[in-house]
Amino acid sequence: MQNGSRRACGASVTSVTSVTSVASVGGASVPASRFAFKTFQRALILITLKSMGTFREKTLPKRENPAPGVHVHLGQSNIVLLTITTEKRTPWLANKVAHQLLHETWLDAKAWLVGDYLLMPDHLHAFCAPHDLRFTIEQWIAYWKREFHLKHGRPEWRFQSRGWHHRLRDGENYSQKWLYVQENPLRKGLVTRIEDWPFKGRVFDLVWTGK
Repeated sequence: MQNGSRRACGASVTSVTSVTSVASVGGASVPASRFAFKTFQRALILITLKSMGTFREKTLPKRENPAPGVHVHLGQSNIVLLTITTEKRTPWLANKVAHQLLHETWLDAKAWLVGDYLLMPDHLHAFCAPHDLRFTIEQWIAYWKREFHLKHGRPEWRFQSRGWHHRLRDGENYSQKWLYVQENPLRKGLVTRIEDWPFKGRVFDLVWTGK
């Protein structure tokens, strides 16, 4: 951006030094050099403002969509903590019907295997692991969402288009993360004990060797 600013400034300085006639501004004649200099000032201000705006955009990125894909490492545990919210954060998810149908759907959608999971009214958390490497996590998510929708048939029960995922790394404690997930209803004041929240479970046993 600094190089671009220098080039723009250099062009403006050239126009100031090369013009010697007069120019008409709003019907009044002013020396062309003064007119060109004011034009140069305005252009410099605009360049500076645009540069500041670009800098803010680069240093403060918006997290509108998650990064696609999961880096799968062969020969070691690959467990991903997945978070998906309902469309427009509509609180329809934490109910017996949705819970049962999601569990059944994940039993059949085996490209990735769901381990422990918890449903909140407007989002879900699920630990999952790759089982068939021909399918990316995005393809698998799209598949089970479609199958789940076919099972319930309710147009208002919709998830957001994509999900956020975090692959557990060596040294991270699976039990601590699962406990943190289970504390969600407690933090929201929905229950007084984590064991009282009914909308959670386990589909497959996942093996974590990271710690």
